[in-house]
Amino acid sequence: MSKYLHGFIPEEQQRLIDQAGILGSLIYPRIDFSDCNHLLEIGSGVGAQTAVLLKLFPDLHITCVDYSESQLEKARKNLEQYSTRVSFICQDAKQLQLPRKYDCVFICWALEHISEPVEVLKGMKKYLLPGAKIRITEVFNSSFFFFPVLPTLQQYYCAYNEFQVSLGGDPDVGAKLGNMLKEAGNTGIELSHGGFHLDQTNPDDLRKIITYWKELMKSGANAMIQAGVISKKEVISMENDLDQIAKDENAVFFYQFVQAKATL
Repeated sequence: MSKYLHGFIPEEQQRLIDQAGILGSLIYPRIDFSDCNHLLEIGSGVGAQTAVLLKLFPDLHITCVDYSESQLEKARKNLEQYSTRVSFICQDAKQLQLPRKYDCVFICWALEHISEPVEVLKGMKKYLLPGAKIRITEVFNSSFFFFPVLPTLQQYYCAYNEFQVSLGGDPDVGAKLGNMLKEAGNTGIELSHGGFHLDQTNPDDLRKIITYWKELMKSGANAMIQAGVISKKEVISMENDLDQIAKDENAVFFYQFVQAKATL
């Protein structure tokens, strides 16, 4: 299991909850579990996406699997109102030992942190019913484009992604989902893209996403500083660059994540 880039401090746990709200309208239009009963969520973290799923699909029961007990403890508190519909298991996703089989599985922003993610896709198969729905949303960080070109932000972003790789993760895992699902023996594989392409024709959304992006970039700062990858001064410069983009009359802010559908 790779080390977790973002850490487990309360501020980061809250960021995950906020992120689910900000990106929900981009993620969930392509996800439908209305005909399912029991969902396996791998890498559920603090239950941020779990809460969205429970609201969208009121008949769904969810088993949350995460390797961090502190994340699951936060999830239990966040999901208290759904206590009869959700359960929690602390396990390494590559070494699953589950009590039942599921008719659907959901993974969101988790495979990017796991070394050899295809092993997760292979390992979960024995806990899925025939015809189970598989829905995955993952990062494709190489798709990020911004204007004006600001070298400090570019350098920070490169360091951020390189640091994730050094931890055993993959910031471009989304682009590889199709091949990984095929290797794991799944069928009916479909890939699609979501994200944002923002400029000053919609300044409110531009500022909203840039504020979100700033918090995302800062979420890796403590670990990167401790590892000697960046300095506190570079974190401040990165934030200033993002603020500058938000104000620029020719600003462009573009990013694409990848969503995959498959069937067991």
